[in-house]
Amino acid sequence: MNRLYLLPFLLVISFASSLFAQDANEEVVEISTVEALLALVKEGKTQEQAANDERENSFLANKNKQASILAAEKRELVRQEKIADTLEAEYKKNEEILRVKEDAYKKELGSLVELFGHLQSSAGEAAVQFSGSLTGAEYGQERVQFLNDLTGKMSETTELPTIREIEGLWYQLTRELAASAQVVSFTTDVIDVDGVTSECSVTRVGLFNAVCDGKYLEYASSKGQYAFLPRQPAGRYTKTAKAVGNADVGDQVKFGVDPTGPTGGSLLANLIQTPSLMERAQQGREVGYAIIAVGIIAVLFAFYKLYSLYMIGTAVRKQANQEAADISNPLGRVLKVGKENFEKDIDTLELKLAEAIMAERPAIDQGIGFIKIISVIAPLAGLLGTVTGMIVTFQMITLYGTGDPKLMAGGISQALVTTVLGLLVAIPTSLLHSFTQSSARGIISILEEQSTGILAERAESK
Repeated sequence: MNRLYLLPFLLVISFASSLFAQDANEEVVEISTVEALLALVKEGKTQEQAANDERENSFLANKNKQASILAAEKRELVRQEKIADTLEAEYKKNEEILRVKEDAYKKELGSLVELFGHLQSSAGEAAVQFSGSLTGAEYGQERVQFLNDLTGKMSETTELPTIREIEGLWYQLTRELAASAQVVSFTTDVIDVDGVTSECSVTRVGLFNAVCDGKYLEYASSKGQYAFLPRQPAGRYTKTAKAVGNADVGDQVKFGVDPTGPTGGSLLANLIQTPSLMERAQQGREVGYAIIAVGIIAVLFAFYKLYSLYMIGTAVRKQANQEAADISNPLGRVLKVGKENFEKDIDTLELKLAEAIMAERPAIDQGIGFIKIISVIAPLAGLLGTVTGMIVTFQMITLYGTGDPKLMAGGISQALVTTVLGLLVAIPTSLLHSFTQSSARGIISILEEQSTGILAERAESK
């Protein structure tokens, strides 16, 4: 078959295939001749034309219906616009009436406007103050809600406060003022550091501080309860807190009160943040621990040496008043050597006594040099710790910059702790070294004095 006739034939076959694919449920018709294919195509075209005519007739029928709906909507639009014009006119009329009535309202209020303004500001400030006041756990949070409602009511300017509400504001302010000068005790729930709530007898000192079982409390406004401070101040303050909690009516006791109060509490906060002696020592780390250990050993040894020298000195002074030589003390042993060599020539006697004194000196001076070394080494070790701490501080500054002064101050403070520890060890050990050396010299002086007396006696006996 010629190619010019083959192309239309293929197009007719593809068109017929698309007609058959429109309905999968239709029965498949086998086509064996070109005439049958042409008849099938003609039949499909007739069916398609009938469907198009049906859709066109339906559209024309709905067109009239849509036109009637559009006309109805236009009429409704005109009606709604008339209603809107009426409402707008009524709104303007009511707005004018409202303006006139507001002018009359303000004229009737007169000077009460300023008074209500002061009442509103007072109620708002009182609500803020009462929300964090120590009296909140005692008087409850209902007063804060009452003041907030009163402030909201007065800010709307649509309703005036009643006499009872104004009296309620005055009552709350007066009660808080009276509470600032009272020291009262009452039982309420307190939250401990573990979050457990338990009942406790609380003593409130004005609006400044509240204590329970010798511990300071803070007011947790979110829960409306007291809570123990996470960390308590030094023992001398908690001791006074316990005293005021156990005091009876009329008793006068000392109490560490923070005048800045619970809203600020700067003094109490500084006391809490101040490291204790143990925490200061821990800031020195390894060098600090070494200084403390060596210092304790040196002080204990110095006291032991002072006691030993005191006992030796007592025995020496007692021997000086006796004729018989007691070899249990240094002077007795020196006197014994003098008596044994008293008949020899004076030079020999002098050498024997000097030898006996030299033999006693090491036992008397033993350990005094150790105390002196500690008194010299301790500040040097403290300086070493300071230098290493400053190096760490500068490294932190290199990493994080100088934007936070607290970081620098904290690092420098820790670095200087070792210097303080070194001085704390050096000062007492220097004094103890001086005392022990003076005691030893006193004993040696007695020995030399007694030996000189023996030599003088021997010289007179010639």
